[in-house]
Amino acid sequence: MGSRFELTAVSPDEKKAVSAINAGITEIKRIEKLISSWDPRSQSSEITRNAGIKPVVVDQELFNLIRRSIKISKLTHGAFDISYASLDKVWRFDGEMKNLPDSSEIAASVAKINYRNIILNPEKRSVLLKDKGMKIGFGAIGKGYAANKALDIMSKMGLDGALVNASGDLISWGKDEGGKNWKIGIVNPKQKGKVFSWLSINETAVVTSGNYEKFVIINGKKYSHIIDPRTGYPVRGLSSVSIICANAELADALATSVFVLGKDKGLELINHLKGIECLLVTDEQDLFTSDNLHLDYIKKPIANYKYQIGKKHAQKE
Repeated sequence: MGSRFELTAVSPDEKKAVSAINAGITEIKRIEKLISSWDPRSQSSEITRNAGIKPVVVDQELFNLIRRSIKISKLTHGAFDISYASLDKVWRFDGEMKNLPDSSEIAASVAKINYRNIILNPEKRSVLLKDKGMKIGFGAIGKGYAANKALDIMSKMGLDGALVNASGDLISWGKDEGGKNWKIGIVNPKQKGKVFSWLSINETAVVTSGNYEKFVIINGKKYSHIIDPRTGYPVRGLSSVSIICANAELADALATSVFVLGKDKGLELINHLKGIECLLVTDEQDLFTSDNLHLDYIKKPIANYKYQIGKKHAQKE
């Protein structure tokens, strides 16, 4: 999946811990073979090859993942869309880009992105991409799904606790090595590697997405690598989005969705979803959380750091 996975197993029995980690790795590799866009033998690649031609019969597991993805697309009005893989890459974040792409070029780049054109047939368990040139990819949900599946297997192997970290998509089970709830640090987008807040979690997923690693500056404005699939333009306004819920797959998809929706619509969405919370850091370094999220503490990352928790607002000096 092009990502680094870190697996942790907590047990006084070293052999049992190693066995659980190996089982988790095996499961991640299995899922990669199923959903990888880079592997021409994967069912996902077969769906793309047959875009605009014919439906492809797939495993029930992949069919269900695609069906859940479409539900999230509907929930977010297209802010999340696995047909995003159809995007023509008119933006370059390698340091070479000096001018904005032409508006018509940008519009054309997203012409084939449309989750409504992913046609599912439950009876035949088939998937059809309606238009030639369409593609699907699981970059915004696959890591979370793999983390879920790996942890599920590890949790049934007699451990005291386990944690899977899929490049920022975290999910935990049981207790840490001290017998306590796992604690997850939220990184300051302006100072990578420095934690400004901690979350105490128990059998919960925390997924964080940021725009602070890949971006381009044109005419003094910063454009991030996160593209709105509905417009073709990089999203602006947020530096970091963290989603907290019981399911890493859902958290993965919602982190992308909230980034695209922006602060106000993103918070509105999360506040209407039961059992799901979020923490947002804006480009201005203001911190906002959903109404029911409780942080262990907030450490001031920069001077005059403002934050808003729920409907209350205060300022750190």
